[in-house]
Amino acid sequence: MQSKQSIHGSWGSRWVFILAATGSAVGLGNIWKFPYITGENGGGAFVLVYLFCILLVGIPIMMGEILVGRRARQSPINAMRETAAEAGLNQNWSLVGWIGVLAGYIIFSFYSVVAGWVMHYIAGMGTGQFVDIGSEEAGQRFNELLASPEQMLMWHTLFVLMVVGVVAGGVNKGLERATKIMMPALFLLLLVLLGYSVNSGSFGEGWDFLFSFNPEALTWDSVLVALGHAFFTLSLGMGAIMAYGSYMGKKDSIGMTVLTIGALDTLVALVAGLAIFPVVFANQMDPGAGPGLMFITLPVAFGQMPGGQVFGFLFFLLVGVAAWTSAISLLEPATAWIVERFGLKRLPAAGLLGVVVWLMGIASLLSFNYWEDIKLMGMGIFDFLDFITANIMLPLSGLMIALYSGWMLHQKITRDELALKSNLAYNSWLLAIRFIAPVAVLIIFVVNLYDKLA
Repeated sequence: MQSKQSIHGSWGSRWVFILAATGSAVGLGNIWKFPYITGENGGGAFVLVYLFCILLVGIPIMMGEILVGRRARQSPINAMRETAAEAGLNQNWSLVGWIGVLAGYIIFSFYSVVAGWVMHYIAGMGTGQFVDIGSEEAGQRFNELLASPEQMLMWHTLFVLMVVGVVAGGVNKGLERATKIMMPALFLLLLVLLGYSVNSGSFGEGWDFLFSFNPEALTWDSVLVALGHAFFTLSLGMGAIMAYGSYMGKKDSIGMTVLTIGALDTLVALVAGLAIFPVVFANQMDPGAGPGLMFITLPVAFGQMPGGQVFGFLFFLLVGVAAWTSAISLLEPATAWIVERFGLKRLPAAGLLGVVVWLMGIASLLSFNYWEDIKLMGMGIFDFLDFITANIMLPLSGLMIALYSGWMLHQKITRDELALKSNLAYNSWLLAIRFIAPVAVLIIFVVNLYDKLA
């Protein structure tokens, strides 16, 4: 099994995999959510707790996902089945792969709607629609977008086509080629926006908001927030990392690769915060506006600043690229499975899945207007899909992957794939994946469900 090759191809180098996995991890949450929760929960003190959670929860589970994917060289569904067979386990472990792949696919259906909003704002910023706009008018513009299924459908359709186009190209001509262009572009846009922010006049205030060491602001709730974000930010439990791991070179170090991905993901989130919050503070606006920060507060802020039209356009372009790289990884696992199961070529496989996910997305976008009265468990369709994926499917998948790779797989398999250079490193991973990570994910699972359903 060690010499097995993926029928889908393999990454050209370890760094391409790192960039692709970072692209999967870096999404909308990094750019608006992480900086905000950092500032609200103790700044630098929260960052330390978060990094601790990444090391003890995110990194071990990511290593577990990658080792399973690389061992089998197949889609998550078949990778779970194949490694279970090698270890003499029940074939029903493939259900874990199913949960992850379906979760990623469902997330893509409503994520593309939000990405469509971002594309709408790219166009709006580029054409100067937000110059000198006020908060009330910005809020009205956003509400008008939500009330217009025609506009949302247009952007949703375009975004799905963009994602399908990349995934249809396969690992080398699609995913790798896109990664080599989009990730450097994302880093460049981030640095340009950071430079603009440094000169905005309130950089010090933004820095203090993010990095002032305020341990008194840390509570048990803060630790739970850090724990939850450490799990969700790395694209765990949705098949993406396992699929990407199946294209990874046999000689590449899983441990060092995953540490690099975790560091890059955190760095992007912190730099994004330094690029965003000085602009917010320079305009005396609320940094705690949540999702409204991106679609209402920031357009107003950029619209009132010198050069704001250009840099507002670049900001939404940055968010759009981040959304695109994340969405590609959401569609890839399902596409890989269709190719393996039915022998289809990449284009029809990705195209078929694209049509279905496009139809699912229509239900989500209609939940903001024509279908707003349709409720599932008291939630609109968009919120319901977000709820079942984020609060049930992903934690369940992450928990099962931790138990599977830590307890069920033979240590001979995990030692061979991880190829860690010391027993201490391997035993540390084993301790984290067997005991710390499962307990942490279980806490996330229970607390999130309780908060949502209470």
